[in-house]
Amino acid sequence: MDPGAALQRRAGGGGGLGAGSPALSGGQGRRRKQPPRPADFKLQVIIIGSRGVGKTSLMERFTDDTFCEACKSTVGVDFKIKTVELRGKKIRLQIWDTAGQERFNSITSAYYRSAKGIILVYDITKKETFDDLPKWMKMIDKYASEDAELLLVGNKLDCETDREITRQQGEKFAQQITGMRFCEASAKDNFNVDEIFLKLVDDILKKMPLDILRNELSNSILSLQPEPEIPPELPPPRPHVRCC
Repeated sequence: MDPGAALQRRAGGGGGLGAGSPALSGGQGRRRKQPPRPADFKLQVIIIGSRGVGKTSLMERFTDDTFCEACKSTVGVDFKIKTVELRGKKIRLQIWDTAGQERFNSITSAYYRSAKGIILVYDITKKETFDDLPKWMKMIDKYASEDAELLLVGNKLDCETDREITRQQGEKFAQQITGMRFCEASAKDNFNVDEIFLKLVDDILKKMPLDILRNELSNSILSLQPEPEIPPELPPPRPHVRCC
């Protein structure tokens, strides 16, 4: 085809496709944009841990693939939403980033009970954040569902030279908690970040029968409206052995 003739037709000149052309009549020739497929399941994951361990950085690295060197401390709770596909299903994740300061515990505790997965984070370069883990486990015992999947994360692996907590210490702590997985990660270097969230979601899907998934996961997402400061109904404590 003559390129000049093609350009002339696009401009609407000489012998081009007219209004009566079958290709353009009634707009039938235009390809309609298909709406995105809705999520098969919706579920909530919360990230907890002491102040400054990198909870916000892990969330933002996973959802937006960004990293901020000077993140401000979270006040109360914040959240991000990301849709992932696992096991042939489209899953809408609502990820809640909670404040690490004790003064926000009455607010953040309300978000535990609807969580299908809990990520507990400490900083491998700060021993005090590791020493705080039993305190966070008490929060999980008190407010979270017994069925929630647990994942312990030692963050800031990029600061290996400043490490104060060995990998073996992290593994030992996780082994004392029934069903808790463990890994180390770096939000800054984007190491193991996707694996943290995707493995947690995969564990949730593997654990729950399909009929329960349809009924529970579809309804487990929290409303975006503020939660009450104190949960009206709390599940029984998790009957697991804890670290001293």
